[in-house]
Amino acid sequence: MTETPRAHIAMFSIAAHGHVNPSLDVIRELVDRGHRVSYAIPASFADKVAAAGAEPVIWTSTLPTDEDPDAWGTELIDNIEPFLADAVQALPQLADAFAGDEPDLVLHDITSYPARVLAHRWGVPAVSLWPNLVPWEGYEKEVAEPMTAALRQTERGKAYYARFDAWLAENGLGHLPADDFVSRPRLGLVLIPEALQPHADRVNRAMYTFVGACQGDRSAQGEWRRPAGAEKVLLVSLGSSFTKQPAFYRACVAAFGDLPGWHVVLQIGAHVDPAELGDVPTNVEVRDWVPQLSVLRQADAFITHAGAGGSREGLATGTPMVAVPQAVDQFGNADMLQSLGVARHLPMEEANAATLREAVLTLVDDPEVASRCARLSEQMAREGGTPRAADLIEAELSR
Repeated sequence: MTETPRAHIAMFSIAAHGHVNPSLDVIRELVDRGHRVSYAIPASFADKVAAAGAEPVIWTSTLPTDEDPDAWGTELIDNIEPFLADAVQALPQLADAFAGDEPDLVLHDITSYPARVLAHRWGVPAVSLWPNLVPWEGYEKEVAEPMTAALRQTERGKAYYARFDAWLAENGLGHLPADDFVSRPRLGLVLIPEALQPHADRVNRAMYTFVGACQGDRSAQGEWRRPAGAEKVLLVSLGSSFTKQPAFYRACVAAFGDLPGWHVVLQIGAHVDPAELGDVPTNVEVRDWVPQLSVLRQADAFITHAGAGGSREGLATGTPMVAVPQAVDQFGNADMLQSLGVARHLPMEEANAATLREAVLTLVDDPEVASRCARLSEQMAREGGTPRAADLIEAELSR
């Protein structure tokens, strides 16, 4: 067997936990295999990527951050315009940062448009990391076109697509449709389990490879210990972005506070003052952040916003879930989890103390749910995870 020579790999991402976190164990594995990894990231995530063994390459982003989710607006155009505007201003920064130290391979999150442009300019392979679902054959006509049809008729929409087309053309990529550029990589490694993918049988396997959860060693995040006497543990977390929900947290306290035998880990994020929760019983542990995977490995149930990361970790640990989605792909994830028989999709407007309690207790008491959770966890383990992702990246270096 021919050993892959040590290479310089450049990873590109944005300052968002849901995009950086899924990549970190892949980066750590590549570094452990002897490769030098430069990680282009805004300064707020420099320490996190450095802890994975990468060399941070700092650039300045104009994107809204997890600290201000409301800045993304409410319409589709509000969600997509910032990525193009950021790419246009970031490209010269990133080109200068790597001048004279160009990589042998570009690895990038799906949101990093400049990465593909630079890979083309440098003449090196590009591999994209997908932390969420991928388009299937027929996705354009079934989902994308109906979603963007009205947008394309507006002046703002027309200007967006014209600017995207011009930017790609001036950077040597021709008149590639913007939606194809975003959603049709040459090679994509999908960091979610295949079980979460809609229409998995229609996914182009020459373009996308499911490697499942790349979780690795999270001991650096700290360990959570199950309290003595806790017969059941419930984790409640709405992730890192959509956490301004004090009424929801109060409903969780009302539902599970003083419930005999139960211990509740309530992660409220950085935007809610614990005082807003009122009197909190001793069996409810209120935290602004927890080492989620460590908690889930010991938990009996998980109330989640059904983001890709939480869904992935809940499946990997075989934890029954109540999915209360907040935005974007979370609604589809909630439906997928429910269809798998391991979760209940509970819309936020229906989430109160009574419905939350009933959903959790029903799931935990159902042996069929436990059986399905165990089966899916085993299925995920067979997808290969971090070692398989690193193998596929190294295979590109050997071409």
